[in-house]
Amino acid sequence: MAEDRLDIDLKTLEDNSDLRQVEFEGEVSDERYQFAVQYDVLEALSTVAPEGDAVAIFKQHAEEIADLGVVALARDPDQEIVVISENDLE
Repeated sequence: MAEDRLDIDLKTLEDNSDLRQVEFEGEVSDERYQFAVQYDVLEALSTVAPEGDAVAIFKQHAEEIADLGVVALARDPDQEIVVISENDLE
């Protein structure tokens, strides 16, 4: 799965502040998946707390998030929502 690429569907970005994550859909190897990236990851990538600006921060770091999404998907491809957490940061 290392060669696979996550194509993020930016139209599906949704800030779920209750769960402190940005949810989105993406495609890897012609398969569509649901993803969520935790606020902690956004903060680690941007060094800014994402409160109120989570989607904007997500867009600024979409390339890194796409890479992390492939890592998270490889860890557990059968989960309903693939959650990108701090554990996926290198």
